[in-house]
Amino acid sequence: MSELQEKYAKEINGILAKYPAEQKRSALLPLLTLAQRETGRISDEMVEEIAEIVEISRTDVISVASFYTLFHLEEGGLYRIQICTDLPCALRGSADYLNAVCDYLAVKPGQATTDGLFTVEEVKCLAACHFAPVMQLQGRGEVRYHENQSLESTRKIIEEIRAAHQEEVTA
Repeated sequence: MSELQEKYAKEINGILAKYPAEQKRSALLPLLTLAQRETGRISDEMVEEIAEIVEISRTDVISVASFYTLFHLEEGGLYRIQICTDLPCALRGSADYLNAVCDYLAVKPGQATTDGLFTVEEVKCLAACHFAPVMQLQGRGEVRYHENQSLESTRKIIEEIRAAHQEEVTA
């Protein structure tokens, strides 16, 4: 039995039960979401396990996982701060906002902070152009949108996450 199946057997069975046996492939997105819940990424081993579970090729799993900005095959922070810099958002200051967040965290887009908590990513279209700058925050199995952002509002969110993480570590 694989590590993923061992750890999440009940959840995997629940996901698979939602689809006809001949349509296991339909469970791919929920399984990818489950796989990255704890670490914020999908490891090569998990790709293999998911391919076996839904009976498709490893390449098919990677193709789907790499298509969506919600899935991560590469190392990164526990939380992903995704900032849209598409033209409508850029016209509302998202490029400056991205740079300010990166400067605050002392990273470049695509890099993780030294504490391993955050990775800042530049993305295209978070579907909130009229509320830009917009940030999509992913972590711990959740995705939250934060609209009309400023460096100050984002700093507050970051510091709240850091404080909560510190409490978990010391508890």
